[in-house]
Amino acid sequence: MIDLFLEPLAYEFFRHSLLASLMVGALCGLIGVYIVLRGMSYIGHGLSHAAFGGAVVGFTLNLNFYVGAGAMGLLAALLINQITKDGKIKSDAAIGIVTTAFFALGVAIISRVRSYTQSFEAALFGNILGVTGEDLTVIALVTIFTMTTIFFMYKPLLFSTFDNEAARVFGIKTGLVQLIFSFILTLAIIASMNVVGVTMIAAALVIPASTARMLTDSFSRMLIYSTLIGAVMGVVGMYLSYTFNAASGATIVLFGALLFCLALLIKFLREKFMLHSHVHSHGALTHSHPHGPRHGKEDHIHEKGGAETSGQK
Repeated sequence: MIDLFLEPLAYEFFRHSLLASLMVGALCGLIGVYIVLRGMSYIGHGLSHAAFGGAVVGFTLNLNFYVGAGAMGLLAALLINQITKDGKIKSDAAIGIVTTAFFALGVAIISRVRSYTQSFEAALFGNILGVTGEDLTVIALVTIFTMTTIFFMYKPLLFSTFDNEAARVFGIKTGLVQLIFSFILTLAIIASMNVVGVTMIAAALVIPASTARMLTDSFSRMLIYSTLIGAVMGVVGMYLSYTFNAASGATIVLFGALLFCLALLIKFLREKFMLHSHVHSHGALTHSHPHGPRHGKEDHIHEKGGAETSGQK
């Protein structure tokens, strides 16, 4: 068992990939909390496709991979924000139009120049052999920048996530907050492309946060749990990728899906146990009633009519 763990570490490419997947998993887990609670799961999928189109355009112009992908991804985010500003077009429609157009541009270029196909297969599906020292530097910088930004913008992000209108009333510049969030989301997606792959990024963003949501009602704990779950997904998924000689993105996401199923099972058993443990008898009358979680002095997520809000206790 120990040999199975140590053997891959003898290879430099695996050590690079393991470190990259650890950082990418934690990064996606952290960002994913805001994605899930804002109901923006589709945006991760869309921006990754736009970034892919940008990478192809950058390649044709002899630009760095990250420059092309970053420019197009950020442009897509800005266009989506601008299109949805007046409320006439919903965000899902804007995401579908803008990001699909950018992705189609990349596909059109690849179809014209067949030699690009193999070069961008790694970006589409992830490639453990493709992680370089430059990739590690970019991922590390993006991870540090994202965590620092979220730390200093914790309250504005929290407020605007659960009640955007109220946040605006209380003087929070929600437009600026959304712009900054779109920027760090774009950076996270670009940094993740070589490890997870374009086709798997949306799942890598959503699964850790959704799994954490099954385990806690506390927003702050959800951030911590999701970050840790994402990191574990990345590390274990990379070992599975090496063991089964499969695409890294696929193994990371499949292991994450397994963790989500386990979280669902834990939630089911916990609720069933709580229900059975609160059966009371009053003479000949027996009744049961479930008790919700006890709330402490921290941010908690409440569900009201399908929507999630946050309150200070």
